[in-house]
Amino acid sequence: MKVACIIPARLNSTRFPKKILSNLAGKPLLQWVWEAATRTTFFNDVLFAIDSEETASVIKNFGGRYVMTSDKCKNGTERLIEVVCTGKVKADVWVNWQADEPFIKPEMIGELLQSCSDDIDQKKADIWTLKKRIKQEEDVISSNVVKVVCDAQQRALYFSRSVIPFYRDEVSFSEKVFYQHIGLYAYTTKALRNISILGHSYLESAECLEQLCFLHHGMNIKVHQTLFNVIGIDTLQDFRKAENFAKSDKFSL
Repeated sequence: MKVACIIPARLNSTRFPKKILSNLAGKPLLQWVWEAATRTTFFNDVLFAIDSEETASVIKNFGGRYVMTSDKCKNGTERLIEVVCTGKVKADVWVNWQADEPFIKPEMIGELLQSCSDDIDQKKADIWTLKKRIKQEEDVISSNVVKVVCDAQQRALYFSRSVIPFYRDEVSFSEKVFYQHIGLYAYTTKALRNISILGHSYLESAECLEQLCFLHHGMNIKVHQTLFNVIGIDTLQDFRKAENFAKSDKFSL
């Protein structure tokens, strides 16, 4: 099974403009992501999917590889689809590793891909992603923390910014089970081609979660569990936290 890692890197992020060009603890954020991805032995190919010459210049300086994609792409999945359609990279499975997540560990990629080969052979899944048990009550009620519920085969039933499941009867928080969705994805080539022609989903529009469009149209999403945290960088405040983490004793390659 050939696996390609594509790192979508949109220049004009809304909450933190040009964050992907930022220097994190002495080197470009994009270089952190590139080095983490190329250390991961699961990938046959790694490259950025970008939309700016400014971004290309940074990537060239540290020896990374990239493909230019349209600045009209609405999200990372659309950028992956463009890369697939170019035919410049061939793979059976495509991992979407966001350019603002520099601390993803190889173990997480192993967890993400653990059932891909069997699932493809037995036609059990189109997409794979991760979840993590929520331990803090404030995370359950936060609309910024996306929750997921799954069936007995660990296929996603629904994703939401709301509290799911809802416990009708009063029980202590320690007895409740909630999972956070970790936004690291793997797709088959067929899944990406199908996504490119999917129609509108009111669920995706309501919650601003693209994966609800996949579920709405009957695609199977397998959700594996991880114990690792993801430190994404959406805001300047997140960036400062990431910089402190990169300089701390807690950080290790």
